[in-house]
Amino acid sequence: MKWSRRVDADLRPNRLTGALRAVRAEGRAVIDLTLSNPTEAGLDYPVDLLASLSNPAALVYRPHPLGLPEARDAVAAEYARQGLTVAADRLLLTASTSDAYSLIFKVLCDPGDDVLVPRPSYPLFEHLTRFDGVEARPYDLEYHGRWSIDLASIERAWTPRTRAVLVVSPNNPTGSFVTREELDRIGALCGTREAAIVADEVFADYALDAAARRDAGRVLEGGAPLAFSLGGLSKSIGLPQAKLAWTAVAGDAALADAALARLELAADAYLSVSTPVQVAAGDLLARGASVRAQIQARVAANDRVLRAAVTAESGCEVLAAEGGWYGVVRVPAIAPEEDLVVALLTDEGVLAHPGYFFDFASEAFLVVSLLPDREQFREGVSRVLRHFACRMARP
Repeated sequence: MKWSRRVDADLRPNRLTGALRAVRAEGRAVIDLTLSNPTEAGLDYPVDLLASLSNPAALVYRPHPLGLPEARDAVAAEYARQGLTVAADRLLLTASTSDAYSLIFKVLCDPGDDVLVPRPSYPLFEHLTRFDGVEARPYDLEYHGRWSIDLASIERAWTPRTRAVLVVSPNNPTGSFVTREELDRIGALCGTREAAIVADEVFADYALDAAARRDAGRVLEGGAPLAFSLGGLSKSIGLPQAKLAWTAVAGDAALADAALARLELAADAYLSVSTPVQVAAGDLLARGASVRAQIQARVAANDRVLRAAVTAESGCEVLAAEGGWYGVVRVPAIAPEEDLVVALLTDEGVLAHPGYFFDFASEAFLVVSLLPDREQFREGVSRVLRHFACRMARP
């Protein structure tokens, strides 16, 4: 069989996955500092939070490519909660932000075109672009006490086939917000080269640095000729299983109208969002606020624990983060990162992401989730620091 090159032919598990399977097969407990699923983080979800999914109104199928009007009204109110004005008729609903990316790529790109993506960042972009026959070309985030976009690297990465610049704010895993100045400069570049900005803002509610959040730009307020803002229930209220995401379209009115018309046509071919979750959207967003508050408190508390534990004497460093659910720890580069994380798992029973999963430019970094139970997180961090202190102490 001749398989499509859009799906990676090497489907073997990586070494860390193999080591994790072996440790669990032995029945050993693992402190999971990669946890990204809020429903497994010990949060207090109202037991009837999903009751509105059984609303009898959902028994009537009313397909709408952009999403049911009442659901889009609820999402417009969600943007208003964040201080942004978005008209409901400028919104597209999908089952996930991955679906949204795919539709946006279909509207903006022909096969062989490219989009610019941040590095380091979440590795999903590599797959999503390939699935749509689009090339992902990286631009760089630089760290000098805080993360910032290397705007010159955007210029270097640009080609005649570049159709969009993707930004993530706050970024996963660096936790850096895109500033207003950065968005203005990227928007100006897109304006002269007929490209769009696509902003993944799913972590926008999770600020760790209030000043940085105030200085952050929102793509819907920027000057780009065409801009897309992505969000969803997965992060906004910790309900990844509810499968509802949204895209707001902004910019020049004629371009936004043209984009929405094309998105509507593409979305009509998939109709990916279920009727029950659309009918329930308003109730879920209102009642899910209690879950969001718990996540905000959890990640902020664990961020403080991490920064208090990782002192200069430990030989490790926590990089500055302004938001999101993750912490980045620079550790002694006493071995390749893959060896470091496998040894941490097998010797200490702690699972962490290596930096190379996120395309960090150098070694050695660990990426840890701030979602786990506080005591588990504290113990996991303690083991990480003990492990590297012991390794450094060996002759």
